[in-house]
Amino acid sequence: MQETMINTEVTYTLQHQGRFYLIEHVPARVCRETGEQYFAPETVEHMQMLIRTQKKPTKVIETPVYEYA
Repeated sequence: MQETMINTEVTYTLQHQGRFYLIEHVPARVCRETGEQYFAPETVEHMQMLIRTQKKPTKVIETPVYEYA
């Protein structure tokens, strides 16, 4: 049986208190079949710490917003 999970880095997107955040180069295990991403507990804790402490971001981007209507 072939391994369907690969170790890679992903960009994680989240919305918190009305703001959007991108965290790049996050270590993850990704299912080749579904694209589902799995993170180690310490990885999740580190991402939460980055958002909670409001550490200065590496860069800031502007994002267009569209309404579906």
